[in-house]
Formats: sequence, C-alpha cells, structure tokens
Amino acid sequence: MVLAVVRHAESIENADKYRGFYHDRRPYPGAIAHVISRSVIGLTPAGFRQSLWLAKALSDLTGPRLRVCTSTYRRSIDTAAIAFDGLPEAQLSQTALLDEQHYGDATYMTKQELFATYPDGAADRRERKHLWVPPGGGESLAEGVSRRAGQFLALARAEIQAGWHVVAVTHHTTILALRALLERRAITDVVDEARKAKTPNGCVLRYDLAAGRFTPAGTAAPPAR
Repeated sequence: MVLAVVRHAESIENADKYRGFYHDRRPYPGAIAHVISRSVIGLTPAGFRQSLWLAKALSDLTGPRLRVCTSTYRRSIDTAAIAFDGLPEAQLSQTALLDEQHYGDATYMTKQELFATYPDGAADRRERKHLWVPPGGGESLAEGVSRRAGQFLALARAEIQAGWHVVAVTHHTTILALRALLERRAITDVVDEARKAKTPNGCVLRYDLAAGRFTPAGTAAPPAR
C-alpha cells in the first residue's frame, strides 16, 4: 500500500504571486486575507491541466481501497475533485491537518509591510523561517505545521496498515513538514533544499510503508508548460 503526497495544482496565487498578492501593500486586514487564501483562491487553466495529468499519474491507485484526503483550502479540494472525478464521496475527505501554514495577520503581507508592522519578528522571519511564528494567531513550521503533519501521518499509517492506499493533496509548507517526518530528516535540511527548488505544483511524492517505516518510492511532476 502507498502514501502519495501531492502538492495542489497551480493556483491563481502561485501564478501571480509577485505581481499581485505580494506586490503592493495589502488593502484588507489579516483575517480577510486568510479567508481569501483558504476559500476563494482557485486554480489557473494550467492548474486544471495539471489536475488532469494527476488523474493519469495516480491511475494505479484508483479503486475501492483508496482514501483521498485534502486540506480545507479550495485549491487543494479542486485539485482532488478534478484528479479523482467520480471517486465515491465516502473515499474523499477534507482535514485541517493538511492545511497550509497559517500566517495569521501576516497573510499576503509584503516583506516590507511585515517588517515595518512587526519588527520584533523580523529576525526570525529572515534567518529562521521554520521557527517564525506569524503574528495574530499564526503557526510556525517547526511546531504547529509539523505537529499537524505528524497527526495526519499517524492516521495515514493506520489506513495503510488496514489495506488502503492514501493520497494527501496539500500545500508546499505542509509538504516540507511531511517530508521531514517521512524521510527522517531535519526540518532545516528540507527547508534549505526547498530554497533551491520548491516542490512543483501537481508533483507526486510516493512512499511505501514496510516494517513500520515509510520509504521514498518515486517522484513524478507534470510536464512543464
């Protein structure tokens, strides 16, 4: 049985990140920004094509012994809906354990705006991003996101041991936490690696569970545009 960790397909935010969402000062407060991020941001046409590619890339996992779990964010839900069109509702679920890192009041702030508004946390954000706790109810990667990732993996492990394949459709930062746990690596090593090359949108990371341990079993990514 397999655990497949999937980064959601390309979203509007991914495609327009530095020209739109992080280009100018944010015109709305953090709570509204988080609602927009979670509930409004959908897929681009390229993201739709990546989701169709996922349907083929994961076709060997389809069937009655498949669980597909998504975050509660629209871009993750939409990716799974396209990739697993026709999957019985009982095999598809949403869980906040797979949500993106919660950036609290800092959601969609430019770096300049963030450092000017919250100077006390600037050093952590610049130099120790995995330890940075975003202001206004946010969570750090090293603690909050990693804790959720561990809770999800405990559930996934139980499903796999019961004879199910599990697909987790989630987000870049959550994948960093999952990889650190699955590959038994320091979170700082995974973060440093991601600075050089992020997990591509639509990428699939497969892991086998044997003798109680997950081991990498292959990676696949959608073709470049």
